[in-house]
Amino acid sequence: MRHPPRSVLLAVTGAVALVGAALVPVVSASGATPACTVEYAVTSQWDTGFQGSVTITNHMAALSSWSMSFDFAGGQKVTQGWNAKWSQSGTTVTAANESWNGSLATGAGVTAGFLGSWSGSNPVPTAFRLNGTTCNVDAQPTPTPTPTPTEPPTGGAAPALHVSGTRLVDAGGTAHRLLGVNRSGGEFMCVQGYGIWDGPVDDAAVKAIADWKADAVRIPLNEECWLGLSDVKPEYAGANYINAVKELVARVESYGLTPVLDLHWSYGQYTGNSAGCSDVHATCQKPMPDAQYSPSFWASVAGTFKDDPAAVFDLFNEPYPDRATPTTTQAWQCWRDGGTCPGIGYQVAGMQALVDSVRGAGARNVIMIGGLAYANDLSQWLTYRPTDPAGNLVAAYHGYNFNSCASESCWNSTLAPVAAQVPLVAGEIGENTCSHAFVDQAMKWFDDRGLSYLGWTWNTWDCSSGPSLISDYSGTPTAYGVGLRDHLRAVNP
Repeated sequence: MRHPPRSVLLAVTGAVALVGAALVPVVSASGATPACTVEYAVTSQWDTGFQGSVTITNHMAALSSWSMSFDFAGGQKVTQGWNAKWSQSGTTVTAANESWNGSLATGAGVTAGFLGSWSGSNPVPTAFRLNGTTCNVDAQPTPTPTPTPTEPPTGGAAPALHVSGTRLVDAGGTAHRLLGVNRSGGEFMCVQGYGIWDGPVDDAAVKAIADWKADAVRIPLNEECWLGLSDVKPEYAGANYINAVKELVARVESYGLTPVLDLHWSYGQYTGNSAGCSDVHATCQKPMPDAQYSPSFWASVAGTFKDDPAAVFDLFNEPYPDRATPTTTQAWQCWRDGGTCPGIGYQVAGMQALVDSVRGAGARNVIMIGGLAYANDLSQWLTYRPTDPAGNLVAAYHGYNFNSCASESCWNSTLAPVAAQVPLVAGEIGENTCSHAFVDQAMKWFDDRGLSYLGWTWNTWDCSSGPSLISDYSGTPTAYGVGLRDHLRAVNP
């Protein structure tokens, strides 16, 4: 779903939760300015992997290119990275500049991130070099203790889910429908510099969702904020953002609600047909995920939640390569295979690559994948669906009263054949009428077939600019939200 104007969204910012990160001190012991200073942080860690971030500041003469190196002491291995060309030889790790970030002026800094593997211990490197010059040369820091591995949520009261035929089922094999709401905020607040959540996400706020008899909450995310890229304020990025997401997931699950983690906004400049913005950064909906950051995002998210079978992964909010490519066939090929796609100026990560990133991290969680036309078109989803060794793929549909496929005839012709082969979830349903006639019709169609749906959105916006279900976070419904609330209470008594 596209979002209302920024002025509508700035009402409330959420509290930022902090986690410990391993930092190499940047203050010189003697007071003299060192040649360069470094901050190294472990922003997230799980049983066999971790996400790291290195910020290096140059205090020497301006550089036209740079290469930063350090040594691991615990057998760690870099598996992938961003904002630098990463390599490793033995214990020595090297990050060399990309073509677009080679200039490093005096006093300027650059941040690069990576994913790595570890076993036994994950000690922090104690020495860093910029173009061969040792950084923090006057400081003799005491190595920060290895961060305690952060245990992902274990599922709480929420059911562990997997795919069985055309149904989502719990660990006992009982069919389980996802019936709930979207909780927007995590995709835009951080990148706009206003916080992490739009409105409260404390116990009372989550309990209000549960009181509607919802059993699922879709949580849109931003890849630049999760990866801690330097264009996002540090208080809303990296470890702070990841920990806030983990806390919300744990809270949602404690109320028996299934968390659906969704990559909503991503990197890559697109100025073609139906462009949401001209910005290269993750400040709007792009037609497809980017090859530069999206696979790393999903590898990190999957590593973080791979031991939590209650969490569901929604790979990409609303793909629309069909608005860029000359033919529908090219759009579906781009959707699955990525690479160089006609009309899209950045390298695309196809859905197969994202499935591979999730499974490569060891996660077997249920994966949702939306189709073309902002996830409204599933007409060739079965033909182009990715291969999943875990067999846990779900088709995702988004439906609004103003979409092309918003009638029973279209649902019968394009959605029903998909639902006959794989589970189908309407990740978003809604309308801009400030009423609920359309969602009533959609819910009945999905109910009649035992399918899932989540209303957009549990936020206090104007219902015509961004369909909002509530007028306050205690759960008072809007005229539009009354339809979903009353229906959920009827089907989930």
